[in-house]
Amino acid sequence: MEHKALPEEGIVTSFSNVVRSGNTAKQQRTFNEENHQRNHQKEIEALFNRLQDRRHQKFSPADFLKIGPPLKPITDTPEKDVAQAFLQRLMALDYRARYIPVQPDSSEGNSQSLSVSETVSTDDDDIYALFRSNVDSNQSKQDLVHPMDVQMVVFHCSDNFLKQNMITTLSQCQYALPLLVPDLGAADIECPLWTFRQIKKTWKKTEIKDNSKTVTIKSLPICKAETPVVSFFRLGSLSQSKSQLMNTLINDRHSTFFHRNCQRNTKSRHLMDGVVEIAWYCPAGKDNDSFSDCIAFCNLHGDSLLMEKQREILTEMSSVLVVLVPAVEKGQESSKVVSTLFGSPNPLIVLTANNDCGAVEIKPQKYKVGLKDRSQSDISEELKGIIRQILSGSNKSFKLELMSKIPGVRVDEDDPVCQNGKSAAMNIVKLIQDMDVCSIKDTFLPCQGQLWHEWCRTKKETFCLRGNIEEEKSQKDQQLMQIRQKQCAASCSELMKSFTDSLMCLEQKDKEYFLKWTQILIDELSSKDLSAILKIYDEKWSEVLDLKKKHDEFDQLKSKQAELEEISKKLQAANFGLEHIFREMAQIYEAHQSLEKQTHCTHTDWDKYPELAADLMISGHPMELMDGDAVHLPLTWISGLLQEVIKKLGDQKVFVLSVLGVQSSGKSTMLNAMFGLQFAVSSGRCTKGAYMQLVKLSEEIKKEFKFDYVLVVDTEGLRALELEGPNTLHHDNQLATFVVGLGNMTLINIFGENPAEMHNLLQIVVQAFMRMKKVQLSPSCVFVHQNVTDVTAVEKNMDGRRRLQEKLDKMAQLAAKEEGCEAECFSDIIAFDVRKDVKYFAQLWEGSPPMAPPNPGYSESVQELKSIILSKASESDGIKLSHFSSKIQDLWNALMNENFVFSFKNTQEISVYRKLEAQYGSWTWTLRSEMLTIQNQLHPQIENGKLNNIELSDISTRMSRKYEEIKTEITDYFEKDTDKVLLVQWCGQFENKIKEFYQELLTGLQRKLDEVIQQTTACKNLEEKKTDFENQLLQKSKNLAHELRETTKEEELKKQFDSVWSHWVKELTSGIKPIEDIHLEEDQFNVLQSLGFEWTLCDKLINTEKYKRLPGNGDYSDYINLKMSQKFKAAWNKLGEKINLKSEPLSHEDQEQIRSFIEDVQQKSLKIIQSKPVATTGYTSTYLHEVAKTVQKNVTELESKMKITFKKEFTVDLLLFVFHIPAGWILQSHKQYKDNNDALTYLNKKKKEYFSIFSSFCKRSSSVEVFGEIICENLKVSAVEAVCNQTAVDLAGELMSNVPAFNGNRLNLEKHVLRDLAEKEDFNKCITYIRNPREQVEDFIREQVKMYIFVENKDKALKILQKNVDDIQKLISQSFFEATEKFKTEKGEINMWMKEFSSLLSCKLTLDTISCQNFTDVNDLDILREEIEKGLQTITEKMKELSVDEVMKYRQKPDGILIEQLCNCCWKRCPFCAAVCTNTIKDHSTEKHSVPFHRPAGVSGFQTHRHTVDLVSDFCTTLVASDRSFYPSHESEKSIPFKQYQTAGGKCASWSITAHGSNLQYWKWFVCRFQKELEDYYKLKFQGGGGIPSEWRKYNKEEALESLNEMSSL
Repeated sequence: MEHKALPEEGIVTSFSNVVRSGNTAKQQRTFNEENHQRNHQKEIEALFNRLQDRRHQKFSPADFLKIGPPLKPITDTPEKDVAQAFLQRLMALDYRARYIPVQPDSSEGNSQSLSVSETVSTDDDDIYALFRSNVDSNQSKQDLVHPMDVQMVVFHCSDNFLKQNMITTLSQCQYALPLLVPDLGAADIECPLWTFRQIKKTWKKTEIKDNSKTVTIKSLPICKAETPVVSFFRLGSLSQSKSQLMNTLINDRHSTFFHRNCQRNTKSRHLMDGVVEIAWYCPAGKDNDSFSDCIAFCNLHGDSLLMEKQREILTEMSSVLVVLVPAVEKGQESSKVVSTLFGSPNPLIVLTANNDCGAVEIKPQKYKVGLKDRSQSDISEELKGIIRQILSGSNKSFKLELMSKIPGVRVDEDDPVCQNGKSAAMNIVKLIQDMDVCSIKDTFLPCQGQLWHEWCRTKKETFCLRGNIEEEKSQKDQQLMQIRQKQCAASCSELMKSFTDSLMCLEQKDKEYFLKWTQILIDELSSKDLSAILKIYDEKWSEVLDLKKKHDEFDQLKSKQAELEEISKKLQAANFGLEHIFREMAQIYEAHQSLEKQTHCTHTDWDKYPELAADLMISGHPMELMDGDAVHLPLTWISGLLQEVIKKLGDQKVFVLSVLGVQSSGKSTMLNAMFGLQFAVSSGRCTKGAYMQLVKLSEEIKKEFKFDYVLVVDTEGLRALELEGPNTLHHDNQLATFVVGLGNMTLINIFGENPAEMHNLLQIVVQAFMRMKKVQLSPSCVFVHQNVTDVTAVEKNMDGRRRLQEKLDKMAQLAAKEEGCEAECFSDIIAFDVRKDVKYFAQLWEGSPPMAPPNPGYSESVQELKSIILSKASESDGIKLSHFSSKIQDLWNALMNENFVFSFKNTQEISVYRKLEAQYGSWTWTLRSEMLTIQNQLHPQIENGKLNNIELSDISTRMSRKYEEIKTEITDYFEKDTDKVLLVQWCGQFENKIKEFYQELLTGLQRKLDEVIQQTTACKNLEEKKTDFENQLLQKSKNLAHELRETTKEEELKKQFDSVWSHWVKELTSGIKPIEDIHLEEDQFNVLQSLGFEWTLCDKLINTEKYKRLPGNGDYSDYINLKMSQKFKAAWNKLGEKINLKSEPLSHEDQEQIRSFIEDVQQKSLKIIQSKPVATTGYTSTYLHEVAKTVQKNVTELESKMKITFKKEFTVDLLLFVFHIPAGWILQSHKQYKDNNDALTYLNKKKKEYFSIFSSFCKRSSSVEVFGEIICENLKVSAVEAVCNQTAVDLAGELMSNVPAFNGNRLNLEKHVLRDLAEKEDFNKCITYIRNPREQVEDFIREQVKMYIFVENKDKALKILQKNVDDIQKLISQSFFEATEKFKTEKGEINMWMKEFSSLLSCKLTLDTISCQNFTDVNDLDILREEIEKGLQTITEKMKELSVDEVMKYRQKPDGILIEQLCNCCWKRCPFCAAVCTNTIKDHSTEKHSVPFHRPAGVSGFQTHRHTVDLVSDFCTTLVASDRSFYPSHESEKSIPFKQYQTAGGKCASWSITAHGSNLQYWKWFVCRFQKELEDYYKLKFQGGGGIPSEWRKYNKEEALESLNEMSSL
């Protein structure tokens, strides 16, 4: 009801427009009626102002659907807060809300303290004061607020939805409800019929026929219940309380109607006169019931003589009228009213205050009862008897819905906004109102019925497949899609169109009314049929129980049980409510989303459904999380719904509070009372499945928490009767694990003190918490023990806690044993303190239902529990809504598998970890980039002889600034990132890893620089000779030029120079032994022969080059000497033809062991070779001998271990392979040794330079010109090297930032490698990737680098190169200027200038030794500057002509840098499918190896059984959920179930393979595309138990590549 405008003077009244009788008494006319009304209106207005007038901005449910602080004990409440306090306490089911003491506003200057006279008085004065009627005092003249005025102020200041909630709760508290309310701003009397719509009353009607008593249960919406009405009103004023008398008829222990003797009653009240309240008596079907059927009692407050309209309304609707009068005397107005009533046909009972007679029937159905000097109990009993007698012969009854037909009554439901909502709801109801309720869902909601249940069954079957698993799985997937197609085709029902159109089109208020009306009307529609079916069910159940007692009626019993089952199904079908319509929306959305297309039904705007539901969820509507009928989660729908909530609210943090307990244990009631929620609580409609409701924290407590919302999850009860049978325990375990896993905190609700029931519940709960511990989830819990007798007994509570602790500890030990872990007590599983985490509750009802009000002790217990919850919640970080959505998916997917712990995958944690890995890559690259820069600075200084020793501390000092920056970044990331709650678990690990990486960089750089120093030291002999060589060559060039000064032709000069050069070199190197080149192939052959291998065998194997493919070999059977007789071999081959055995008995485990051995030997041999100082001391063939002996020893050990004998070919091929791998490194290192130490090589390099000098001298160039030319020649080589090295580092950084494959984590790189392999379709590359993934990844990095630098971004690469050219040019110019300035200042010699110039360049460039001995005459540096500038210009021009190809020829190479950065990760492979662990960190010992997507195991050569030729087509993730088994090694005699693969030890123990259905289409396409190649490679077949499912062949390459995007979502 909207509040209407007040008159201009702002005065309102409930009486101004009341029609008064024309025959008022003469005494009343003496009052100034107008003045009286005005004063009364002012009092009402003042009352509203005192109690926070909200008539213009009414309270709504949203104002109270917030979590505030727990309610404190009832104390004086300020007037401004009393309305809110009343509602909060009422919603908490505390009927004492009516009695809140109101503290008058102190601003009025009124004190409630006792007054003390300050004047001096005598004893006589005091006595006089004692007997005075009025005593002068400072006491407030302002009236105290009447409790019912508080209630009515709240009523008038609330919108219709809050009124409805309020009235519903008042009904639960067994209080009378306002039925007729005078409108404060109009002449109407309003009936707030809307507020009664949610009230449902249940009672037991007793009928006696033929001495047989029949009790019938009735449960009806109170608006629909036709009941007799007994109305009470008074005429005039009486000393007796009418309301108190009425209470004795209904419940003499509870004040259903407020009366004068109630607490906090005051003399004056302002809003109750003229109000008619109604209450119902509901019998319990017991002998002591006051009445045998439900009766409504109406109470008109105030003097009914002044309220003729209300009196007439009650007279019309009532079955019995009870009138209280002071006296019945002629001439009085009251007598006239009584006389009129006596003449009417209505039964009448007149209670007279001046008469002490008992009940007298004056005439039929007209009674008189005296009140004077009589006990109330006697009067009450007489009234009950009279009313029973009257009603036994009366057929008159009344239904609240008929209020709209009574003239003069305005019903709130007639408001246009309410009618709009009702009209839209009626459109739906009209479609179904004439139907059998059991067929409604099948007709209009087909997607959630048989189709959805069939989909759920099929989906569950995909997690427990047998036989050819992948083939079965493909078939199941097809079935699932077919069901979805059927759902899409059926998703166009008229009912759903009407419902969703209304949700989309109606205004917000209209929509709220629409939803309420839909719920109300559907419930009314279905409740009739439900009651009838329940009655039939009850009768049939009684028959079954009787037959069970008769042991000879088995066939009849079986028949009756079948009938009972059919009735049960009918009962399930008849259960129809608003939640089923939302469930249908969910299924329509899921079906269309799975097919990703619209149907031909254009009105099915399925993609908008999640948004519609999100709006409702945000506004406080509970949304279904788990379908209780199908016992399944619509994951796609839940994800879409929460995503829309996130869009509207942001990714808010929530605290998830879930509740778990047995059925009908009061879980929903407790949550509603605690937070003011609206979960369904009626016993006929227990919660099925799970619902979630979002509740905001109030502003007053928000600052104390790290989240803004609490998400409450209410669940169906464990051990539900509908599920009794073999599936009960499994269902309960599943539900408990899901609910416990979802919640930040779980309330474990225990009801009563039944030991067996408690034992079962605790067993389920403890096992759920054990599972959470094993998957590293750590929720908290509080045990709530409801309905405990003598809850106040401290000793009993302590004993109860002790016994509970003992039970929990015992259950923990049992659960630990079952789950295969250790736990001695419950606190080993979860943080639990029995003294703090157990709460005992008083029973809910204060007496026996249905007339019992809630127990105030229950409400207090709820508030105490709320305090515990909020206290624990304040310590929690909560969880983001996006994380919560992922957690739902993870938990449910894991629960679908038989082994929850092995199957659980925390998607959100994985996602956060992947981001952290990418960040780790960024941090390590920053440090590596800095290290490379420092290396480029120190390298030339060492070569220039400026540094002879490098300490770790020196490098650390140079790196420290960048390292500190990175450490700060890491701290900020872990402390400030939005996912910091999840990140904290890895903080210490990654800080240590960065520290380790930093130390590795330091020691690695020191090692590299030490090698340069060693090489420089090793070249010392040559360096000492270089000066002499330089001086002699320069002098010889001068002399020869002097002799040939007349020759001008270049060809002639060249000829003359060449003729003497060899002579000069021979002369200079006489007595110096040259370093010979090496002949590796010859040495390798000699080593093989020295080991006793025949020359012909070695020659043959070298020429075939088969050894180069040894690690990638698919089958090693040809290398084995089989120890079997010819007869046995023939029998073996014959048997093999029959049962698909391999021709040679070498299992997959054997093949993998040999392959692993080869890789291990390769690594060991490479390590041996690379540890030798080839670059500093040269190569010797003894290195190969050492490797060969090690390999031979390892082969012998393997033969002994595997109990097999290898042919000589294997050892020779293995030796050739391990020789081949480091060959390039040996040749390059020896070349480096020769270049640095061979004088002949050095001099031959100088030939071109000295011809140029010779030519210059011949052209009569001056010494300064030649000196400048020599400097520039040196600068050219060094500058090009410096430019290329720096460009390599810069390009690597550019590639890291801009190449998608390089700028993420290891998983991202893997995705791009797979994409590249598919695009090229080169099987050789694919098998290299499978067998040696690192090799293929390195090749991929090289290809990407070439593509980026030489094709896609050639111009950008050239710009980077040119920038570095400019930087070097500036460095040379600046260094020349500074050296020259110092030379001029200090007036030094040319030798000094040269040293200074070299020193300034040494940070970037390396200058060969230039002897100044022949240039002592150079003193004009201006000419030298000109020469160098000319030479520098030439150098710059030449460098600008450099191609990017040149960059790849120097020390630093971009591909090498990136390989070192990106491949420094984990390369362990799955023991079944050989998928590579995708962890970015190399040593992640705290985390098991894992990969998000495995492959069909046959890709790695895995066989279905030992010695068969059948490759496995199943994915690892499918195998670990199957009943199959495997042999861990060739030695194993006992197979291990895949489900327990980690118990096999070894590689298996270090892997985490999650059982789930996320199999990439990529690998399905891959197996089909390369089936023949794989079969040829392994000499095995995809057949029999490893046949390829036909469904796989439908995937094309585009779909395979598209599926790789799934990897990006992790």
